[in-house]
This record gives sequence, C-alpha cells and structure tokens, in this order.
Amino acid sequence: MKPSFFRTSITVFLLISTMLMASFKLMSSQKSEPMLDDLRNFQVNTADMVSSGLPTRVHFETLKANGVRNVIDLLPDDRSEEIKLMNALGLKYHNVAVEWKNPTLENFEEYVATMKSFEATGGITLTHCKLNWRGAVFTYLYRVTQLNEPEAIAKKDLDAIWQPDETWQDFIDEVKAKYMSEASE
Repeated sequence: MKPSFFRTSITVFLLISTMLMASFKLMSSQKSEPMLDDLRNFQVNTADMVSSGLPTRVHFETLKANGVRNVIDLLPDDRSEEIKLMNALGLKYHNVAVEWKNPTLENFEEYVATMKSFEATGGITLTHCKLNWRGAVFTYLYRVTQLNEPEAIAKKDLDAIWQPDETWQDFIDEVKAKYMSEASE
C-alpha cells in the first residue's frame, strides 16, 4: 500500500470520526435533547460504532434519535429488562455474556458474528457494558482485527477509557494472536 494512500485513509477516517463526535456533542448540548454527557465513558469509535457504560432509557432514546439501530450488551446475568426496553424502542439487541474475570475467545467470536450481522442491516451499533471497560476492549479488538484499522488509532481510544489488567491484557493478546495469524495465512 502506498504511504500517501495510507495517510489519506487515516485523514478521512479521522475527519469522519471527528464529524460524528461533533454531531453527538452538539446533540448532547442542545437543551431540547436529553444529554449524553452523563453516559459513562461514551465514545465514538467509528462512523458506525459507538461504545459506552450502561445507558439509561433516556440515553437509549437519544442514541436511537441519532442513528443507533443496534445494541450489543456485554454484561452477563439477567438482561430481561434491557431486552424488553430494546423491543419497546425498536432497537436490534444481542447479549454476549462476558464474565469480568474470564473473557473468552468464544465471546469475541460471537461479538464479531453479531457485528457483521448488524453491519449488514445498517445503522450505528452501540456496544455497552457497565463502565465501557469490556466494551472498549471489544471495540478495539474489532477495529484492529476486522476493520484493519491502524493499531495506534484504536489503541488511543482504548487507553482513553482504561488500562487493561492482566486478565484483559492476556485476552487481548490471545485474540490478536489468533486473528493476526489468520490474516497472514
């Protein structure tokens, strides 16, 4: 790949991301719209992907009004209330139950399959968990392994949310080793 193409691709990506983030900031600052400022660790990852901590109903309504059509919930346990809310709001929903102390390659593979399914139907996909720590890792890994986004850009977003502990760093290394070795075959 030519260096100028690479620079142009990064510039276009950054421009689109900045515009999307500005749209969300503008929307959240308007008095007539519910605010997203209190949505913990809200982050625009790509033009079609956002992540956050646990949203409230008002957050989900605001996100839907701004193009979110799909939700991936990474929390384990009973998610029946969120399922009811997603049905009421008309949002597509999928739960990947990721145990905090035991994220698995199978969890990530389920996430990838769900993201690809949602991408095929369009709209922005929200990935969320309690604090966006799981979400930040999963969106980072998806961007690097599936979207072939430059590591530095995706890692910057992950680092802005949290520094993975040993369990999560081992998970990141395992996923990257699997998908990066597949890419080189």
